[in-house]
Amino acid sequence: MSTKTKAEIMYATMNPWRLFFVVAMPGMVSMFAMSVYSIIEGIFIGQILGEGAFAAVNIAMPLVMINFSLADLIGVGASAPISIALGKENHETANNIFSCSVIMIFCVSIIMGSIMFFAAVPLSRLMGADDVLLETSVRYLRTAALCSPLAALFFAMDNYLRISGFVKTSMIINIGCNLLTLGLLSIFLLYFKMDVVGSALATSISMCTCSFVAMIPFVQKKTVLKFTKPKFSAAMIKQIAACGSPVFLSNVSGRVTSILMNISLMSVGAKALGEGGGQTAVAVYAVLMYASDLCWPLLYGIADSLSPALGYNWGAKNYDRVKSIAKRAYIGTATVGFISTSLLFFLPGTISSWFVNAKDIQLLEISTHAIRLFCFAYLFRWIAVTTQSYFTAIEKPLQATIMSVAVAFVFPVVLLGAFWSFGLDGIWFNFVGVNALAAVLSAVLLVRLMKEIKKKEIDNDNVIHQKTK
Repeated sequence: MSTKTKAEIMYATMNPWRLFFVVAMPGMVSMFAMSVYSIIEGIFIGQILGEGAFAAVNIAMPLVMINFSLADLIGVGASAPISIALGKENHETANNIFSCSVIMIFCVSIIMGSIMFFAAVPLSRLMGADDVLLETSVRYLRTAALCSPLAALFFAMDNYLRISGFVKTSMIINIGCNLLTLGLLSIFLLYFKMDVVGSALATSISMCTCSFVAMIPFVQKKTVLKFTKPKFSAAMIKQIAACGSPVFLSNVSGRVTSILMNISLMSVGAKALGEGGGQTAVAVYAVLMYASDLCWPLLYGIADSLSPALGYNWGAKNYDRVKSIAKRAYIGTATVGFISTSLLFFLPGTISSWFVNAKDIQLLEISTHAIRLFCFAYLFRWIAVTTQSYFTAIEKPLQATIMSVAVAFVFPVVLLGAFWSFGLDGIWFNFVGVNALAAVLSAVLLVRLMKEIKKKEIDNDNVIHQKTK
């Protein structure tokens, strides 16, 4: 039996709960492994390089992630039509979209990497870097930019491996990436005594290496998806852009929100904590983002890993199975959401101490308090994460885009103004309010989707009835 047949049978016929454990569990591990490099980096920077470097990297990071967001735009945007094309048994279309998307990611990353490198100074200023943090932020940003083209491919190849049924391979590569990152961080920061440049090099080299490794099954033609002579068309590019825009806008909006948060924190922190308080507040925000990286990837790992199965069955018009798989996704992410809230609430001091040097008593105390407020976001966050992924998987870009922009930009900015009088606590609690509002929006959009699916099922039944006459 070919690899292609195994993947298609798995998505089309495997028991939904078994599919969940076969696909979603490794997906959770895989996504968590992808985020661990960020967590490890945060621990090394916070413990070895200190608060200033920690704040500087947090200022540069949104720009690095915007660069990866463009790769995600293409990678995720191509994944939905690829899965649906496979469900329709149109392998030629699936292979062409796959081949074109890899070329597009590489080219776009070269352009973005060049912009990041040559415009690092004004971009870092725009992100809120003051004279103290500017030089460190620029050096981190330029180092990451140099490795951008190959590093950006890593995220897309992970998607394509999972579409092809290579879920365990994806998991192993992601774990390997983090082990390599840990080793390189130890060498560059502990042995060679490098600063943030060593940190950026460690993560970039790891991602570039794993991009090459992830390519191997495709080059050897062991996967469902195969490289073919690319045939670009305006319609295909438009389809990729439409399907990828929700994730892209979510990432970009989130980074714009991070910029606004950093600027607000510099102001509010100075007012609340005195001289140097802005830097401390930005560092606390960085701790929250790293703490979130302990939990968020598990939610996204479940939702994203089941997307190929949802897209495949949507393309095959097997709507009962679509609903069944989606139900398992929501149950899984809800469980992770409640566990995440509990862990963050009961262990805020322990988590803060991973990223904050014990000598920075004030930073440690504020970070612990901030995590206690922030953690309640995970009581609601699972709903929005799963819903956005669901809409993206079944090629509903408008609904997914509404979700992404609302969650990543509109709600945070509105609540930033609403909670401004509460000072730093208002900023920490912002995440809770955003995800509560997102849960309400998700419910509204899901009700409409259920009505649409019901109509499609009736139409299918009518077609079958006409054929049997």
